[in-house]
Amino acid sequence: MTENTRPGSGAALAAGAVEEPMLRVEDLHHSYGTGAAAVHALRGASFTVRRGELVALKGRSGSGKTTLLHMIGGLDVPRGGRVVLDGTDLSALSESELLELRRDRIGFVFQSFGLIPILSAAENVGVPLRLRRAEPRARDERVALLLALVGLTGHEAQRPAELSGGQQQRVAIARALANRPALLLADEPTGQLDAATGLAVMELLRAVVRSEGVTALVATHDPQLLDLADRMLELRDGVVAPG
Repeated sequence: MTENTRPGSGAALAAGAVEEPMLRVEDLHHSYGTGAAAVHALRGASFTVRRGELVALKGRSGSGKTTLLHMIGGLDVPRGGRVVLDGTDLSALSESELLELRRDRIGFVFQSFGLIPILSAAENVGVPLRLRRAEPRARDERVALLLALVGLTGHEAQRPAELSGGQQQRVAIARALANRPALLLADEPTGQLDAATGLAVMELLRAVVRSEGVTALVATHDPQLLDLADRMLELRDGVVAPG
């Protein structure tokens, strides 16, 4: 396993402690199609992520990064192996329980932002809280706090088309944090941004991981962004590469 731990990071300080990891991936397999035409996206990926870590997932296109994130996030079911999130084995959950887990315990950030065009920035951030039927005052306070956290105070009423790409991704990050998830999954979150904006977004992700106490797994191929993570994992042809 290729893992680079930055000296002085929270991960390094916690290395000597015996603690159940936030995320455990065990011998994960997944393929698309059957027979000779089958594409084997995951071929036995295994690793753990400690609580409070920001881990970068590196790998060329087609290495299985997105498939792996989908398995971890409960968006798809692996053909073999298992994912254990904060002590919960996802394979033991019903579809309704998986839905609840995705809503309450996992935050997703995508390359394409995924914002609802007709909603304002504040309304987009508030969507997960509405789904949980959060009390309106508490919801509004949480939305205001998160928009401030990502540097968008004053932009609450703007719709996605009125925001820059970097601002839209900041809204997406705030939305992903709305329900105080245990795990944040980001799939190439800077892929549609220029280098300077992408770096700013990755620095923001690192800051919110610390301030919100969330664990994060971020798929990226940008070397500049990999340096900001506590550790790096590399996927090669569907497996975590040995170091």
